[in-house]
Amino acid sequence: MKTSQLYWNRLRLFVVLVLIIGTFFRFYHLDHKIYWVDEVNTSLRVAGYQKSNFYEQLPTGETLTIAQLHQFQSLSPERGWGDTIKALAENAEHGPIYYLFTRLWMQIFGSSITVTRSVAVLFGLLAFPAIYYLSLELFSAPLVAWIAMSLVAVSPLHLLYAQEARQYSLWTLITLVSSLALLRSLRLNTRGSWAIYAGTVVLGFYSHLISALVFFGHGLYVGFQEQWKWTKSFKSYLIASGLGFAALLPWIVVYFKHNSRLGGWLEKDTPLQALVQRWIVNLTSVFFDLHSIYPQRFFDVESGQDFPPFAWENFWGYAVIPMILFVGYALWVTLRKTPKSVGWFLLTSIAANGLFLMLYDVISGGQRSGIARYLFPSYLALQLAVAYLFADRLRLDRGRNLQRRFWQVAYVALLGVGIVSCAVSASAETWWNKYSCYYDVEVAQLVNQAKNPLVIGSNDRLSRLMALSYKLNPEVRFLLLTDSDRLEMTEPSSSLFLFRPSLELYQNLESDPRYTLTPIHPFGHIWTVEPVRTPGDESRLNSYPIRG
Repeated sequence: MKTSQLYWNRLRLFVVLVLIIGTFFRFYHLDHKIYWVDEVNTSLRVAGYQKSNFYEQLPTGETLTIAQLHQFQSLSPERGWGDTIKALAENAEHGPIYYLFTRLWMQIFGSSITVTRSVAVLFGLLAFPAIYYLSLELFSAPLVAWIAMSLVAVSPLHLLYAQEARQYSLWTLITLVSSLALLRSLRLNTRGSWAIYAGTVVLGFYSHLISALVFFGHGLYVGFQEQWKWTKSFKSYLIASGLGFAALLPWIVVYFKHNSRLGGWLEKDTPLQALVQRWIVNLTSVFFDLHSIYPQRFFDVESGQDFPPFAWENFWGYAVIPMILFVGYALWVTLRKTPKSVGWFLLTSIAANGLFLMLYDVISGGQRSGIARYLFPSYLALQLAVAYLFADRLRLDRGRNLQRRFWQVAYVALLGVGIVSCAVSASAETWWNKYSCYYDVEVAQLVNQAKNPLVIGSNDRLSRLMALSYKLNPEVRFLLLTDSDRLEMTEPSSSLFLFRPSLELYQNLESDPRYTLTPIHPFGHIWTVEPVRTPGDESRLNSYPIRG
């Protein structure tokens, strides 16, 4: 008895230490990574700027400072809550809860990157107790719950989105809470418990519309549990989820009124090989981030030409194979040794979210399933399976001490590689999840080295310039042009750069005989713009990279 209590106390103390480490990493260097275009758009909407009027606020053809750009990233007395709601309504593909909470947070603490990202940190930390109580409800085993917390705490993928000013840590939290509410409602089957579940459905829909897949999975789970019979629990689920969906109807009206839609880039046809590669790398990053030992952009969501981490010369790329096999083994053990209700919950969570998006992309085309942040419900289910595996293997009554020792080492090793990944990630300025802005740090370094730099860009792609501006020196200036504008320079001492122009603007400048465009970064979408001094200098680029 004493041995058992001592073992249990040591394990809990170890997990507490892991939780402290995970909490530290979530706050560490919170403003260090590139504030990429999606986060820029978060600040724009929270500050109350709509797409329809944002580009009209700054003049074209006049030089601008970084301070002039950043005024659209901060709250101002001229734009209140009504402007924020209007901006969110125009972008109704994203639920408003996260952004409204961020507005409140910024009004209290300010508009810095640290403050804006700390909202995601807060929701990310609340995921610890959420997965603890979900594990208790699902497995009725405190050991599983403690291990599940530790896996989430130092998960590289959870860390990435707990440090990003977007709604994905909130969505993860609500996914956990709604799943807990569902299991509790099925156990208690009272009006109060189902009312709580209905409330989580509303919160889920208003945090992210892709929650529809989560609640569809819940419906499948209830159906399998009740053997598709018209039971009290089945009726209660339908009523609760129906009321939750009914609460979303006003937002659906807003969605169609403003012709909102998810990014068109999600529909871009992607080779099956690239999709499979992304599925594997994304799943691996739940436990171990390959980018921490091979820092290069993995995914090119614009052109689909991903970096192949499985190339023969890249030894570390094959580290994902044992990780995938291990996760598969954990799921198999969990399904085999737990009640059917547990297996159905895990399988429906995986199928309704991850498997559905994978099949949809394979059949209809697109790359939705290759974007890790959309598959969090499936990843959480797999983490629960891994937590159960370790809990089962670490019990004192497992028999041979050598076997338990092996699983202790495996558990510590898995957390160890997660901690190393988190340490490298938290210290980096860019990471694979910054996608199209991955190389902005290198681009900013090139611009900062120039004398009197002036960055030219399209006025309708201002968000891209804003993302870059966070890594530029304060003295760097900007010039916005429309697609048909001619470049007229009165400051010959300036170093001119063209950054991520529209195709039309690029072609306009490329055909201007007064200037030469020279690419200076293979993936950064940036060119130097130099006056043509002699006829022999009129070299030209004949290609333009895919618009990002």
